[in-house]
Parts: sequence; structure tokens; C-alpha cells
Amino acid sequence: MFATGMARSALIATLMLATPALAAPQKPVLDAAEAEKPAYLATLEKLVSIESGSRDVQGLATIAALIAERLKALGGETELIDSAEPTRSPGKIALARFKGSGTRKIMLLAHMDTVYAKGMLAQQPFRIEGDRAYGLGIADDKHGVALILHTIALLNRIAARDYGTLTVLINGDEEIGSAGSRALITRLAAEQDAVFSCEGSGIGQDTLRLATSGVGSVQLKVTGRASHAGGSPEQGRNALYELAHQILQMRDLSKPEMGLKLNWTLASAGSVSNTIPAEAKAQGDMRALRMADFDLIEAAVRERIQNKLIPDTLVEATFTRGRPPLAPTEASRALGAHAKRIFGEIGRSLTIAERASGGGTDAAYAALQARGPVIEGFGLRGFGAHSNQNEYVALDSVVPRLYLLARMITDVSRGDAK
Repeated sequence: MFATGMARSALIATLMLATPALAAPQKPVLDAAEAEKPAYLATLEKLVSIESGSRDVQGLATIAALIAERLKALGGETELIDSAEPTRSPGKIALARFKGSGTRKIMLLAHMDTVYAKGMLAQQPFRIEGDRAYGLGIADDKHGVALILHTIALLNRIAARDYGTLTVLINGDEEIGSAGSRALITRLAAEQDAVFSCEGSGIGQDTLRLATSGVGSVQLKVTGRASHAGGSPEQGRNALYELAHQILQMRDLSKPEMGLKLNWTLASAGSVSNTIPAEAKAQGDMRALRMADFDLIEAAVRERIQNKLIPDTLVEATFTRGRPPLAPTEASRALGAHAKRIFGEIGRSLTIAERASGGGTDAAYAALQARGPVIEGFGLRGFGAHSNQNEYVALDSVVPRLYLLARMITDVSRGDAK
């Protein structure tokens, strides 16, 4: 028994030496994160209470002015920049630079626009129930805007200005492809030592993402022949029937195992109810982990449209490639591992995802010419983005995420991120 006990003690001692204890949290940072939570929630309510759909000119102007005012109050050199493509993306870009005492350059990204139509706020206003805060756009991505504002407030609170510059870019056209802001994001990100994007972590486990999907679209156009729907339907060539046939025969082109997805999302046909439609259109959403993978799905669409249901109809497919994929790098893996250690300091587990889940973000534009790592997903856990369900964020992730982002900024600034 005594020998067995000694052996057990020796084994425990060996394991303790082999497995280093988790570092304790940095108390000033954690205390400051706790202190910021009430103000964070107040900011979140203000942001959610402003409707800011991607083409809502008035709403976007209102929320951009509020964000710029808050960034300036925090000490940033702030400006509102016009969209590079105002007809496609009417929202302005809120840009702020904070100057510190160090040399490292860090950039924070978020977006203020949402996918929702004006007037929907009345049906789903901001509210808190239990440990959830609900509201339109709260998970995508107004909580991310609030996270940036209050992380900077936290850093000011503890006088942590070891960065050289801390650049904040919050755009108003992310949901429609960032046509008006993508060039600026790419240019500024190329100057940074690290870029942290504050889209949500998703529901369930806490996650940071080193990869996001590339985004594209396919447009189908069917040209048929009009005729009277009651008197002579047989003389027509029903473009709607042909479009339905094409969509049904292309419903299986997704290859989820390789991150390749095609989902048909929009369709239209005809103009009056008593005429065989001469034209029909549909649009599909494409996602891929590599730009080259789009070649596969485009080739499959071109092949399928040769099989027609109705003779004498013309079926055309055109393709658009938008956001590129974000891929992991050795630098982003190393910095992700550092984030995992930081989260462990407060007793939390953090998953570092190296495979895209299907969403595309502006982090991919940031990575196009980046010299340093780009990491996505610094925002809160949440659910319901782009849906008619109640969109929410989990409030128990506010303090951990404030702590994580603040620590990542300070550690990169000081050269402590290994």
C-alpha cells in the first residue's frame, strides 16, 4: 500500500511537471472588463434601436454618426469616409486611429449594416430576457461594433496604450459585398501587424475562425415565348416551367464535404397572370473554400443547363465571384493558439476553427495583402443572424470577449504573443 501510494504521488508530480498550470488572469484587465459590461449593454441598445439596412441611407447615416462620435470621444482621430461605390453601397465608413506609445499596428473590423427591411424593428425591438439580449442585427454585427467601442474604453481605463496605432474600421455595406469599402479594408490591412475582425463567435462553443468561405453567385435567365394562358398556351414556351426544371436538376450540386455550396435563393417570372411567361430568372448563392473550387460548380451548372425540359427555350448562366476565402496561415495559427491560452486564464475553452463554416466576411479582404495574421470571430456567441427568428447574443460572453480582445491587443503590442 505504501509503495503504491508513493508511486501514485510520483505519477501526480510527473504529470504536474509535464502539464503547466494555466496562468492566472490579469486582474486589472478582468476587473475592467466586468466594469464595462453595463455600459456595453447600454451601447448595444442604442445601436440596435437604429435601423440600418445596407441600403437605408438615413439609418446608415444616423448610426455612422453615432459610431464616429463615440470613437472620437474615446480619443481616436476619426473621420466618416464616403463609399467608393455610392450607388451600390450608400453607407459611409467610420474610420478611427488611436495613437499609442509603441510600434505595433493593429486593426479592428466590424460592420454597422444589417439585412433587415426598414420597419421590422417595431416587431423585434431590443430586449433582455435572462442571459440573452435580442434585437435585429444584434448578432450580425452590432454587438461587434459595441465590443470594439468598449474594448477601447477598457484599454483607456487601465491606461494600456502600448500599440503604435490602433485602427478601427466599421463599414456599412458588409451584407451586400462591401463594394464601397473593400479596397480601403485591403489597403489599410496591408499596413498592420495583426487584424482582428469582430463578427460573432456563433452559438454553442466559443470559437475564433482562421478561415471563412469565398462567396459567389450564379444568375440563370430563361427566355421562352409568350402566349395567351387561356386561349393558346400551347403556342407559348413557358420560361417559368423551364426555370423550375433547371433549379430542380441543380439542387444537388453542393459538396459540403469540401465546403462547396450552391443554394438557390431568388426567382422571378412573368408580368401578368393570364400570359405564359416569356422570361424567368433565378439567382443562387455559391460558397467555396478556395477560389479554384468555384470552377467546379460553374462547370457543373454549364453542363446541366444543356438538359432542357422545353424545346425552343434559351437558358443562360452568368457567374459573379465576390468575397475571396480566408485561409489559415502559420502566423494566424500561432496567434490563435495564444488566444486559446488567454481564454484559458479565465477558465474558458476556445476552439480555433481552421475550416470555414460557410459564412464570408470582410476578414478575407483584409487578408488579401496582409503582412500579419488575420483572425475572425472575436465577437460574442449568438444566434439567428439573417433569419426571421429572434436574433440574440449570449450575455455571459460579454466579459470574456472584452477580456480576450483587450489582452490580444496588449500582448501583440508588447510582443508577448508567441
